Amino acid sequence: MTLKELRYVVALADEGHFARAAQVCHVGQSTLSTQLKKLEEYLRVPLFDRSLHHVQPTPVGEEIITKVRVVLNEVDEIREIASYHRRTPMSGPLHLGVISSLCPYLIPHLIPIFRKTFPKLRLYLREGLASNLLDQLHAGKLDALLLALPVPIEGLDMTELFREPFDLALPAGHPLTKKKEIRRIDLIEQSVLALEEDSELEDQLPEIYESEECEQYNEVKETNEVKETSLETLRHMVAEGLGCALLPTLAATPGITALQKESIEFRPFAQPAPSRTIVLTWRQRFPRSETIKQLAELIRAHLPANVEVVVPCEIAHFNATANRMHHCH
Repeated sequence: MTLKELRYVVALADEGHFARAAQVCHVGQSTLSTQLKKLEEYLRVPLFDRSLHHVQPTPVGEEIITKVRVVLNEVDEIREIASYHRRTPMSGPLHLGVISSLCPYLIPHLIPIFRKTFPKLRLYLREGLASNLLDQLHAGKLDALLLALPVPIEGLDMTELFREPFDLALPAGHPLTKKKEIRRIDLIEQSVLALEEDSELEDQLPEIYESEECEQYNEVKETNEVKETSLETLRHMVAEGLGCALLPTLAATPGITALQKESIEFRPFAQPAPSRTIVLTWRQRFPRSETIKQLAELIRAHLPANVEVVVPCEIAHFNATANRMHHCH
C-alpha cells in the first residue's frame, strides 16, 4: 500500500470515472486501474462497484476512503511543515546551552535582538558547566552550545564567534592599582582567586602563567590559587581584600554593587592580553545547521564593543578521526 495508490483511490471516489481520475492523477487510465486492483487484492476487499455506469465506492470502500482522506491530509501537513522550515529556518524551538561564566553577561544583551530579528524562533536557554552541557548536547537534549575553547571535538562542528579579553579585579588600594595596564609577570607572588577545577575558566589561568616572562615562576601558581564557585563569589572576595581575580571582560562590571564599586578596581592587561575564545558548537549532521549558521551571524553582528569579533571564512569542521580543526583564521 503506497501513498500514490491512496491518492488514486480518492481521485476515483471524487470523479466517479476512471478516465477523469487518471487525468487528475496525470497517469494513464490502465495504470490507475491496475494499481487500484493491486490495492484491492492487498486489502482483500472491493473498494469500488464497477458494475454501474458511474463508479461508486462500496460500503467498505466508503469507510476506507474516509480514513484515506485523513491520512493524505496528515501527509500534506507533514510536507507543509517541512517546506515551511526549509523556507524559514529561524522558527520553532531551539535549545541553547550557555556556560555559566558567559550566560548572565551576554545573553540578556542578545535576547531582545533575537526576539526582534527572529520573532518565530522560540529560544530555550540552559546555563551550566561546559562538561554537563556537552553531555546534554550529545544526548540530543540541547541543539547547540556557547562554550569557551578548548572543547572536546569528537562528533561536533563549531564556529568561532569572538575573543573576550580578561581584566584583573583588584581590591581598592592594592599596589597594582597604580598601574594603567597589568603585565602577566605582575601576577607572580599575588594571591589569585580562581574558579573550581571543573569550570571552563580553570583552563585559562595556566596559559597566563605559561608565558615566556612567567616561565620561571610556574611553580607559584598552585600555591597562590584559592578555589571558589562563581564569578560573583570571586568579586565579593576581591571586594573583601582576599586577593585579585581574572574576570572575563563581559563579567567585569555588570551587576556590581555600589559597595563593590568602592572596593574593587579593574585593570586591563598589556598586549598580548590573555583572552578566551567563545565558540558556537553543535552535533555533526544536525538537521538544522542553517538555523545554527544564522544564529552565529546574528551573535557576531550584535556583540558588545569590548570583545573582538571572529569571522571565519567558513564553518569550522571537526574531523573526529583526525581530531583536528579545519578552518581559516
